[in-house]
Amino acid sequence: MAATTHTVTNQPPPLVGYDVFTGDAALTEGVGRYVADVRLDEVREELSTLGKAAGSAHARRWGEQANANPPVLRTHDRYGHRIDEVEFHPAWHRLLGHAVTAGLTGAWGRPDGHVRRTAGFLVWTQAEAGHGCPLSMTHAAVPTLRAEPDLAAEWEPLLTSRVYEHELRPVAEKGGALAGMALTEKQGGSDLRALTTRAEPLAAPGEYVLTGHKWFCSAPMSDAFLVLARAPGGLTCFLLPRVLPDGSRNSFRIQRLKDKLGNRSNASAEVEFDGESWARRVGEEGRGVATIIEMVAATRLDCVSASAAVMRQAVAQALHHTAHREAFGDRLIDKPLMRNVLADLALESEAATALALRLAAAYDADTEQDRHFLRLAVPAAKYWVTKRCTPMVTEALECLGGNGYVEESGLPRLLREAPLNSIWEGSGNVQALDVLRALRREPEALNAFLTEIGAARGADHRLDRAITGMLTELADLEGIEARARRLVERMALVLQGSLLVRHAPSEVADAFCAGRLGGDAGAAFGTLPHTLDLAAVVARARPVAEG
Repeated sequence: MAATTHTVTNQPPPLVGYDVFTGDAALTEGVGRYVADVRLDEVREELSTLGKAAGSAHARRWGEQANANPPVLRTHDRYGHRIDEVEFHPAWHRLLGHAVTAGLTGAWGRPDGHVRRTAGFLVWTQAEAGHGCPLSMTHAAVPTLRAEPDLAAEWEPLLTSRVYEHELRPVAEKGGALAGMALTEKQGGSDLRALTTRAEPLAAPGEYVLTGHKWFCSAPMSDAFLVLARAPGGLTCFLLPRVLPDGSRNSFRIQRLKDKLGNRSNASAEVEFDGESWARRVGEEGRGVATIIEMVAATRLDCVSASAAVMRQAVAQALHHTAHREAFGDRLIDKPLMRNVLADLALESEAATALALRLAAAYDADTEQDRHFLRLAVPAAKYWVTKRCTPMVTEALECLGGNGYVEESGLPRLLREAPLNSIWEGSGNVQALDVLRALRREPEALNAFLTEIGAARGADHRLDRAITGMLTELADLEGIEARARRLVERMALVLQGSLLVRHAPSEVADAFCAGRLGGDAGAAFGTLPHTLDLAAVVARARPVAEG
């Protein structure tokens, strides 16, 4: 009999078997704040069901399997026919199928649709983040397709369906469909004016063939793609289906899949249109950017929500570990310095969640005031929340020490995912310049933004000073482009502060204003003033596993 060399003690159990939704006070309170009372019980039950699935052992296993087995490109079949298909591990299909069935591609026109979808997206992304890309693209394609009523009538019921069918078939034979997007090219990136893909009109109205190369195509296994190309009348939006109405494959050449830092479960591709790639026009010729801009705005909101989800899962893992781990005679979570770190992480997570839900609620309200508010708030939130994700996940990983650096903890996968949303749908400079564009061209947007943050004025002196400082920045337009990041950061912080002061418990709002707006904290996480009620902030953020 082999000798026993050691016993396993002082190791936390896996964080599984818990409700990701009901175990998140900031999220549940936010949903209660924005969802109509008549639907609140229904929405809570729906999100709790999803939350239990997201916190289950099998969902965690699916996420691990999907990332350990990245998608594979099959350009040809065994006989040499070009097929351009992407194969995924079964775990990917289970994750994506569960999300579609839960309604995460359908928000438009549904009562409280954006709040319930954003909350669900935030919950389910914590199971695995990579498959959020096709969910986001499919959801966001709807407002763009509405620019062409015939296309919307054909495709919207499929894109918002709760039926997941991943096989490539004519959409007339399917109960549900997914959409992707192909905008950027290697010579231009975010500068869409540099696009060279050509669109040549055919005899039938609204039909074209495309020629060109797209450097990044999102979700290349989808049923259709929104594409920008140059038509005779200028830059135009098109819908390119993978399978033609007669059942034959459209010309859609996948050249390669990108080998990415993270997001390993998801496929991103370079694709080629060879002059026989058939597409239908969406909107007017020459109005391509204006037509697709609503899709871009919707995906930017998903970038905020996905980053909030990664943050929440990172802080949940850190809190769970430190609550079960003992060092130097006490639980780590009870050590004053660790408590400071955990509270700081919890503040960042709650502020991101509160902001994502406020944006979603503005989409649901859809008043003129809300639309103006979103014009500034979406790029500002996208800029700030996505940028805060990476340092926050890094600090959460450090709470686990060496255990956090090991793949089995799940934290390395979160860390690789963390920078993604800051880059996709326009990197930081693109968001900052978009804010400046709105400030210069749409004064109603600034009025709506100031009205929103002004609702909390007088409630906290640090928030009031921060708002005054932001207004001073706005009043000085000299060299504003070089200062754009500083300005947008301030705008995002005062918006988060305003939301927390109005809606969060006093200890959370106080700590946020002290650490983020009052200048009473250092540059690293864990440098909050020790006089704050940090224990209450930590207790509020803790996830609780069942049993």
